[in-house]
Amino acid sequence: MVQAFILIQTEVGKAASVAQAVSEIPGVVSSFPVTGPYDAIIQAQADDVDSLGKLVVAEIQNVKGITRTLTCPVVKL
Repeated sequence: MVQAFILIQTEVGKAASVAQAVSEIPGVVSSFPVTGPYDAIIQAQADDVDSLGKLVVAEIQNVKGITRTLTCPVVKL
């Protein structure tokens, strides 16, 4: 299982609606609108890195209002 935090920038005024929309995508564990340089942060999980990439590119980035994402995979040190 691969986990990641995905930082999302949105169009102005879209943080809440984007956070709600991505929370309904299978593989998204949690989703929060935030303030600062990013507008929403989500926690996601997938079976492997390829599946995580597909989740981000094919599902999350297709949500209306998202302008940019930054995926931060969790590492076990």
